[in-house]
Amino acid sequence: MIHTVKPGETLAQISRDYRTPLRDILAANQLSNPNIIFPSQKITIPGLPNPETIPYRIDVSINNRRLRLYKNGTIQKEYPIAVGRMLYDTPTGEFYIINKAPNPGGPFGTMWMSLSKQHYGIHGTNAPDSIGKAVSKGCIRMYNKDVEELSQIIPVGTPVSIHA
Repeated sequence: MIHTVKPGETLAQISRDYRTPLRDILAANQLSNPNIIFPSQKITIPGLPNPETIPYRIDVSINNRRLRLYKNGTIQKEYPIAVGRMLYDTPTGEFYIINKAPNPGGPFGTMWMSLSKQHYGIHGTNAPDSIGKAVSKGCIRMYNKDVEELSQIIPVGTPVSIHA
């Protein structure tokens, strides 16, 4: 996978966002100094597939509280979601699914899928009445049956676009 460095990003934060050891990123990019990167630089993230080989993509509308799954540009399914509440906004931008964890426990329901932004993911819920509301700490909540279905369809590396 290729990550394009954004202004203000550090290699240490990119490493945390992708849950990939800094030493692995340095080696994959033949970098000797983790403090010398620049905006628009392309950084290889080892161990993740090239998203261009994945036919799926996810589009999340925060305002509409909807997650849409596309395959080869055609909408396949739409799901209701819950999003971040005041002071805990759901982050906007372009991300990737970087791992999946069934039965994460606690309020995360029956499935957790990490986004390429530290501390954020798409997950189930133990509070199904929260779906359709702005109540999370920034994550995207889904009904357990929906997040399980979605996780069975999409591979790790699937692009996720989140917007207002």
